[in-house]
Amino acid sequence: MKLERTADGSYTLYVPELDEHYHSVKGALTESQHIFINMGLKYSSVTEPHILEIGLGTGLNAFLTLLSAEESQRKVHYTAIERYPLTEEPLRLLDYPHLIGRQHEKEYYAIHRTPWEMENRLSPWFTLHKIEGDFTQLFQSTDDSYVTNSRYDIIYFDAFAPEKQPEMWKQSLFDALYKVLNKEGILTTYCAKGIVRRMLQAAGFTVERLPGPPGGKREILRATKKAF
Repeated sequence: MKLERTADGSYTLYVPELDEHYHSVKGALTESQHIFINMGLKYSSVTEPHILEIGLGTGLNAFLTLLSAEESQRKVHYTAIERYPLTEEPLRLLDYPHLIGRQHEKEYYAIHRTPWEMENRLSPWFTLHKIEGDFTQLFQSTDDSYVTNSRYDIIYFDAFAPEKQPEMWKQSLFDALYKVLNKEGILTTYCAKGIVRRMLQAAGFTVERLPGPPGGKREILRATKKAF
């Protein structure tokens, strides 16, 4: 795993085995803020949203969500599913608190240090429940109790690209994600490929193509579960 500086001055990690980066090389911080916070969290009108992130990764999306919750004093319940948790060494090299919010350094590292499989209160406005496991197995199991019993208002779909992890981008998985969303719930993702848009539509979502982050991807997708 290799540390790389991105165009906005923030850093990301490169995974040689997948030939893939955790974030856009055109701006890790800019990408996460635009796609998941501005187009996802801030777009939602839910007073106390429950968020599901597919892929905790470096914790950048969770950290930005925590900062937004603190700033707006809006309570957020955050669940993240991660199959391959990162160790603290590369996280310290990324040094996101230095770039974003040094006064919240303790909370950033708490995102990774808190116990798995239980809800942890990291601030008065942010609780975190980490699940260490395979998203594809959890959502495609013959025992669909997780899908049946879970409800979210916002989904951050931040898996590695379809050509790198095709098993994460299947119709059955988008169907399951549609089921766990509350009415008017939204899903945001950086991937605007036609095949992804069509799978989201087939699952029942109303899908928008939106402008991508400044200097980054041309388009992103936001999918909404409309109340009928």
